Amino acid sequence: MIIKNKVLGGILLVSGTTIGAGMLALPVVTGLAGFGPTLFLFLLYWIYMTYTAFLLLEVNLWLGENINMITMAKRTVGRVGELVSWAAYLFLLYLLTTAYLAGGAPVIVNCVKMAVGVRIPDWVGALPLLLIFGFFVYEGTKYVDVINRILMFGLVIAYSVMTLFMVPHVDYRLLSYADWGNFWLAVSVAATSFGFHIIIPTLTTYLHHNPVQLKKVILVGSVIPLVVYILWEMITLGVVPIEGVSGIREGLREGVNGAALLSEQLGSSFVSAVAQMFSFFAIVTSFLGVTLSLSDFLADGLHIKKTHAGRFFLVALTFVPPLFFILLSPRAFLSALEYAGAFGVVILLGLMPPLMVWAGRYRKGLKGSFTVPGGKPALAAVIVVSLIVIIGEAANKLGVFGG
Repeated sequence: MIIKNKVLGGILLVSGTTIGAGMLALPVVTGLAGFGPTLFLFLLYWIYMTYTAFLLLEVNLWLGENINMITMAKRTVGRVGELVSWAAYLFLLYLLTTAYLAGGAPVIVNCVKMAVGVRIPDWVGALPLLLIFGFFVYEGTKYVDVINRILMFGLVIAYSVMTLFMVPHVDYRLLSYADWGNFWLAVSVAATSFGFHIIIPTLTTYLHHNPVQLKKVILVGSVIPLVVYILWEMITLGVVPIEGVSGIREGLREGVNGAALLSEQLGSSFVSAVAQMFSFFAIVTSFLGVTLSLSDFLADGLHIKKTHAGRFFLVALTFVPPLFFILLSPRAFLSALEYAGAFGVVILLGLMPPLMVWAGRYRKGLKGSFTVPGGKPALAAVIVVSLIVIIGEAANKLGVFGG
């Protein structure tokens, strides 16, 4: 019965796509600002990104076909929108796929080393991920839905065990620290961490353009990561101090993720094992959603029919470039992921949806089964906020803000 509940599957796909490798970095990049400013940032981003997700859903329901974002942009904004969507979408999704492959590979490498005592190269560790999960992407949404539920169950178990184990160690005095001057340090990763829009066109087809079910899926599916993130921040920032060995500042400088800092602070092999499991499930669930969306996007944009040969070609287009990037320079390419969050996410998922709705509603007179409230003032506000984030991030990269 539960396997046939597509609404539940949709909610888990949204949550799984949202909760990814970015979550592991959140405590490190937000820690210098503190828990209070981080909570404020999370609430702002949740409102902002959920609203733009509903805007994208409105556009998707207007057109009512099995299409993806590139075609939606073309039919509303025009040729310019199509080109911007192509560039931003490919840039963002390939970066995310590369990050998840690079992040998941060390887990496989460590498992092999523990089992047989041999350390294989990281790129070899990525191959099982490609072979196993490439099969599910080849088969399509139905199969991804099933495996995603299993993986999400593992993610929930690992997260719950880690949370219950860590709560007694939280020092609530650490949560009182706040430095608003470091607020912008977290903006780019937070943008990536709340972006789930890539799965909406796929879900629209999967749920047969049912607006009631789709609204429920987006709302509930986006609330779950918000709660998870807040608890994760409270636990991590309440255990890991700002300064000192294995502190937040050192973690930011050395590129150590939040789960690793927790493990180092407590010196527990149990925490290390659970943290590794949590990291793996978080990466893989997001990996499935991202690669499925990338595959559908390429099929739509390149007009590839989903025959057996077509689907095999799509899998190759989806996975081979990221593997190639990992072989070339994984560290250099992953460092560009921050720029993808700062600009790719905000342009594609923040700026484009209100522009598409504005063009569709007020230039083309399109109407559908769902209209996001707020009218022109709300659309204008979202556009302005998107531009502020883009300009602010550019200033941050130029060193205008402290950190």
